[in-house]
Amino acid sequence: MDEIDKPEDIVLETRALTRVYGERVPVKALDGVDLRIKRGEVVAIVGPSGSGKSTLLNLIGALDRPSSGEVIVNGTPISQVRNLDRFRGQTIGFVFQSHNLLPTLTARENVEVPMYELAISGSQRRRRALELLALVGLAKRGDHLPNQLSGGERQRVAIARALANQPAILLADEPTGNLDTKNTAEIMALLGRLNREQNVTLVIVTHNTEVSAAAQRVVTIRDGKIQRDVQLASELERELIELKSSALGQAILRGDELPAGLHEIAPQLHDLLERV
Repeated sequence: MDEIDKPEDIVLETRALTRVYGERVPVKALDGVDLRIKRGEVVAIVGPSGSGKSTLLNLIGALDRPSSGEVIVNGTPISQVRNLDRFRGQTIGFVFQSHNLLPTLTARENVEVPMYELAISGSQRRRRALELLALVGLAKRGDHLPNQLSGGERQRVAIARALANQPAILLADEPTGNLDTKNTAEIMALLGRLNREQNVTLVIVTHNTEVSAAAQRVVTIRDGKIQRDVQLASELERELIELKSSALGQAILRGDELPAGLHEIAPQLHDLLERV
């Protein structure tokens, strides 16, 4: 076995994962998905609406049960877990498009909430929450209520809360969906820093090409299957992903009429983008 494929290096694995909804008219939202994610990776899951990417995230996060197949998180098959709430609280961190902060609690108190599952004192919870708020750049905002924070600040609090119990993996569902361009860039820079400095494993479901381009690996889901799994070794490859998703890239792939200067190279660009 190759060194990078040692079992202890794999934080998440799905095996022949399938999810079917409905009985009279069954809809196969996921169809035999096999996926392995190593500790410390940043993986973006992309695909059109209805492709199955959010279903995959829900199954990975133990928010839903598969119709067949298995999800293994940090070496533990989820099918063997009796107390899923406790397992989620201790193993998986969640960041959603809406920050879901409790409006009557301060930023510090919101970060403390997941730690009530742990056998630690109130002072330890408070200290850890303040450390996490400092980590996400909000050291001076701990006593503020959510409505006293900007959208970007609220999402930073949500990230700090997701890290409270030192999860094996952080799952983010459209984490920048409600943010403007500036705040999107800041949140992605923060997540990138957490990955580099804290070795946080990130799985991000997104429609945003800027977000997916910041990942180390892009998994494309279509019709419930993994259509493409690309390791992004360089910033240039990330820019190719952005080009493919742009209006120009889509026009090239469709064979639309292009500006005169692109006619000669359009076939080569088409072949290149098809392989991305």
